[in-house]
Amino acid sequence: MKETIIELLEAAGTQLKQQGILPADAPLTVKVEPTKDKAHGDYASNLALTLAKPAGRKPRDLAEALVAALPPSDAIRQVDIAGPGFINFFAATDAAAQVVPAILDAGDTFGRSLSGAGEKVQVEFVSANPTGPLHVGHGRGAAIGDCLCRLLEATGFEVTREFYYNDAGAQIQNLALSVQARVQGLTPDDAAWPEDGYRGAYINDVAQAYLAGETVVADDRDVTASAAPDDLDAIRDFAVAYLRREQDLDLKAFGVAFDVYFLESSLYDDGKVDATVKALVEGGHTYEEDGATWLRTTDFGDDKDRVMRKKDGGYTYFLPDVAYHLDKWQRGFTTVINEQGADHHSTVTRVRAGLQALEAGIPQGWPDYVLHQMVLVTRSGVEVKLSKRAGSYVTLRDLIDEVGRDATRFFLAARRSDSQLTFDIDLARSQSNDNPVYYIQYAHARVCSVMRRAQDAGQAFDRDLAMQHLGRLDAPQEKELMNRLARYPEVVERAARMREPQQVAQYLMDLAADFHTCYNAVKVMVEDDELRNARLALGLATRQVIRNGLDLMGVSAPEEM
Repeated sequence: MKETIIELLEAAGTQLKQQGILPADAPLTVKVEPTKDKAHGDYASNLALTLAKPAGRKPRDLAEALVAALPPSDAIRQVDIAGPGFINFFAATDAAAQVVPAILDAGDTFGRSLSGAGEKVQVEFVSANPTGPLHVGHGRGAAIGDCLCRLLEATGFEVTREFYYNDAGAQIQNLALSVQARVQGLTPDDAAWPEDGYRGAYINDVAQAYLAGETVVADDRDVTASAAPDDLDAIRDFAVAYLRREQDLDLKAFGVAFDVYFLESSLYDDGKVDATVKALVEGGHTYEEDGATWLRTTDFGDDKDRVMRKKDGGYTYFLPDVAYHLDKWQRGFTTVINEQGADHHSTVTRVRAGLQALEAGIPQGWPDYVLHQMVLVTRSGVEVKLSKRAGSYVTLRDLIDEVGRDATRFFLAARRSDSQLTFDIDLARSQSNDNPVYYIQYAHARVCSVMRRAQDAGQAFDRDLAMQHLGRLDAPQEKELMNRLARYPEVVERAARMREPQQVAQYLMDLAADFHTCYNAVKVMVEDDELRNARLALGLATRQVIRNGLDLMGVSAPEEM
């Protein structure tokens, strides 16, 4: 319907140009949006307001000329002019109902498009240090990142999901020392416990597995514990592999999988960090000061220059990040999206500056970032801070065990990533209309229940009969529901373009509300075969769109609840 109205207005604008009412070079950029108040129609356009100045006319006068020039259309029942010159369109019932067969014909593909034209996109997300269980912040990154990948795939992009393991540096050394302390019989309460050591119960799990000589199968290697208490290198290798496996199991329980696991250590092993330093030095963008090597990131928009090699010869953390992103570019990813916590905000400018300093043809502003804010977990209105296993934070597994995968995924992805999120465990577990996951899934299950009742009553759905009588879906609630269904492809397209999965979540909540309102206002199982089948068809179309939308969120669509 929206596309139909745009075409009508474009035709009217072209006619006004031919009549000399509009200048020949006036831009016909037509915007059509759903109305908030249905008393003002189904869709509205501000075209007359945007063209009034180049036309040298009052907006309302120009709106009247545009309406008079509209080609006839069976899709439009009525056109009104409101306020200073808004043009309001009322869709004909028959036209609005055509979304129903469109949905039923397309099935699982309804809302999908090829607008991405197969462009390669890499999305890096989660990328947790392998030093402990995934926390809820990692979970939010996993939910947003995976939903974003699903959206991009639904709009025709070729997506690669990547997980970057920071398996080098001080945190890994602290992990090894912590596990070694446990292997040697120490506890976190002992004075000899490493000053920066990890204290969660999982450290003891790793230590006991190491002493037992277990073999851990990680993504790219098998590591068998030597059980030697003094071999710190062996302990380090085993601990990293053990925790990589644990994180992978948590992500699988969360319905998240990756195509590529990239190790920070490989950047050193393959000489890519050294090659990056050499390129930066040869490019004249570095200098020595106070025994350290600095990069002139201020030449590329940073607020101050950054140390890239410390006095002790070690690299600062942003240098391998630059090498890693150069590797992404060299792998052919012209579009890269990093989904990370907001605490990485300061790295955005310096990584981009480092990439510009390489003078490798990488465009400014590359890569793209989606940053998410922190998550506060509450129960009975009180913040939940600790996990027995992790010792200092709530883990992703805690939430999955408490409320299930569906609620966890939806709650973590249903808000704007740049807004702080309060995860209410009690709400996520509740079976009430206040729980958005339950409310949406119940709409899907409700349609399934109606279809079963129709079958049991000997009134199985007759699609041919339904398609002939969709024009009888003329109740206001039915029309509102059909208009909502018609907007789904646009929502998917916009959510992918803006990289905001929460737009799909909000749409599903609105769609579920429209469906429940319609269901309560309009009886489906009537004796009139024509009307009953038309309403069953509307229910099936709604069920299909809910299923498609929930799939983009990585959430199931149950048939019974």
